[in-house]
Amino acid sequence: MSDNKKKPQKLKARLPRGFVDREAADIRAVNEMTAKIREVYERYGFDPVETPLFEYTDALGKFLPDSDRPNEGVFSLQDDDEQWMSLRYDLTAPLARHVAENFQDIQLPYRTYRAGYVFRNEKPGPGRFRQFMQFDADTVGAPGVQADAEMCMMMADTLEALGIKRGDYVIRVNNRKVLDGVLEAIGLGGDDKAGQRLTVLRAIDKLDKFGPEGVRLLLGAGRKDESGDFTKGAGLDPISIEYLIAVILRQPFLEGGKSERAAEISAALNESQAYNEGFKELDLIDSIIKSAGYGPDRIKIDPSVVRGLEYYTGPVYEAELTFDVTNEKGEKVVFGSVGGGGRYDGLVSRFMGQPVPATGFSIGVSRLMTALKNLGKLGADEVVAPVLVTVMDGDAEAMGRYQRFTQALRNEGIRAEMYQGNWKKFGNQLKYADRRNCPIAIIQGGDERANGEVQIKDLIEGKRLSGEITDNTEWREARVAQVLVPEAELVAKVKEILAAQAEDRARGK
Repeated sequence: MSDNKKKPQKLKARLPRGFVDREAADIRAVNEMTAKIREVYERYGFDPVETPLFEYTDALGKFLPDSDRPNEGVFSLQDDDEQWMSLRYDLTAPLARHVAENFQDIQLPYRTYRAGYVFRNEKPGPGRFRQFMQFDADTVGAPGVQADAEMCMMMADTLEALGIKRGDYVIRVNNRKVLDGVLEAIGLGGDDKAGQRLTVLRAIDKLDKFGPEGVRLLLGAGRKDESGDFTKGAGLDPISIEYLIAVILRQPFLEGGKSERAAEISAALNESQAYNEGFKELDLIDSIIKSAGYGPDRIKIDPSVVRGLEYYTGPVYEAELTFDVTNEKGEKVVFGSVGGGGRYDGLVSRFMGQPVPATGFSIGVSRLMTALKNLGKLGADEVVAPVLVTVMDGDAEAMGRYQRFTQALRNEGIRAEMYQGNWKKFGNQLKYADRRNCPIAIIQGGDERANGEVQIKDLIEGKRLSGEITDNTEWREARVAQVLVPEAELVAKVKEILAAQAEDRARGK
């Protein structure tokens, strides 16, 4: 056979790594969850906005192009005038661009929310995806920490609106100014210390996981875990370590006595504007939330909260779920963070050349949805499959009549579909209904059509009867699984059967 007559190679269907196909149940669960979140945001006076999936790469801020393409963490391409564009990494940087570009037309403070997919060009792994959904809320143009306090209150209200009860969550609040002040006081200020500062912040972020002793090791020479793997530490001196531990635990500094190093750090902290301003702002947030009725069981000040992004400039906050779940190793662990955020006064300013204060938070939709499923708070209202209108005859008049039945059901808000496959094998239609878990089948053959009637088959009850009923008495007492009604009574009878099925589900039958 000649080459040009070879059979074409069949294309292999394959999902790109780090991406997922979403099925109906997950889509509905997300819609249910985001509708409840929107309701809270709207009540707080926030309005929706939507930005595109692509931004010019320089607008994302965190990334710079390399020599060939700007692919460090983002998916990028060049447009027709050779400008680099990237899929958005988060929803905050695009908002900053939107505000700056429309600054003259925007009413400040600008209070907005948006949900959408973000993309990370990173190595995928278990539970780590390259595309996932976030749900953000932001206030731009409000310099006072009352805006940060309100964000924390809105986060708490959102979790409760989703059915997470008090005691199962806490919003933890800190201020990056406090940490920045301490880091500067122990000698980690300046650009040349950026790497060491990041190591320190990562160590503090492990407080919940490793406790104060583990954090001490990570701030010092390093820590060896149970498997023997060693994590190199930040290399701080003992006095600096104890100052940091005292701050994140909100305890007085007791170590070091009157050593020269301790006196040096204390003097630097006393003079640190950032450090003192940070604690003053935290006290004001604490006062505001308590006045509004939010106790420490819902929102608490916690100087161990770090938040990783570089652009935070003030208060930072994290929504943490405190109940236990079983991880993939079979261990009981606290579920942990489902979202967070903070003040980012410098992000909009990059475009403006003038200060523009902003604060906001982001919810990880997939992670929060997993938590809600663990608690049984999602998908309680299972979507009922469509009523199936079967097809007994393929001529135009019959098809029109079956379609009319289908539309009559839909017009009354009932999910319904007319069978679209090969109608000549009626058994296949009932098999299809069974696989779809259809609650009811509508049947009209020649005899029923001549009398202006339809058969209504209760498929759920029929399935139960065939599996459970063992004697004639039970059969007589059971709900009839198939009835013959005039065409005019079709919709009313279907509603009646669906209501009975719903009642059975509620009773757990």
